[in-house]
Amino acid sequence: MKEPIFVRTLTDEERKRLESGLRSSEAFVLRRCQILLASGRGEHMNAIARQVGCSDETVREVIHRFDQEGVGALMARSRRPNEVHAAFPPEQAQRLEELLHHSPREYGLPTSLWTLKLAAEVSFAQGLTAERVSGETVRATLKRLGVNWRRAKHWISSPDRAYARKKSFVTG
Repeated sequence: MKEPIFVRTLTDEERKRLESGLRSSEAFVLRRCQILLASGRGEHMNAIARQVGCSDETVREVIHRFDQEGVGALMARSRRPNEVHAAFPPEQAQRLEELLHHSPREYGLPTSLWTLKLAAEVSFAQGLTAERVSGETVRATLKRLGVNWRRAKHWISSPDRAYARKKSFVTG
């Protein structure tokens, strides 16, 4: 069992700031202030967590962050990850682009038009990604390669010798 922790002794200015935070319209600030003031009164993490409606670990993290940053701990941080890993490494991204120049029927699909969702499913089935990805991931990968996801007639070629003539007839 982890040893109970409490917030450090609050200065008068910090206590006033926390008490004014109880009237905040932002739920994040309100909850943080409730946690810190309760800890300052000597309440244990379990009781605070039940009272505020969060986990013991959340209470622990709030207290640690306040001890490090002071009232700066009342502001929400960005939830964006520090590092973003591409779902398609460069080699697999090139293979994805090549895959889209073939008919979906070659991969056992009942359609002749690619959708982002179908491309995501086939890329997983072909081992281009380690886990299933969304159509948005496929779109972002293609954008990274300089390929905009548009109607197929703009950028996919066909093995049909009369493709160019047929394409110009359809598009005018």
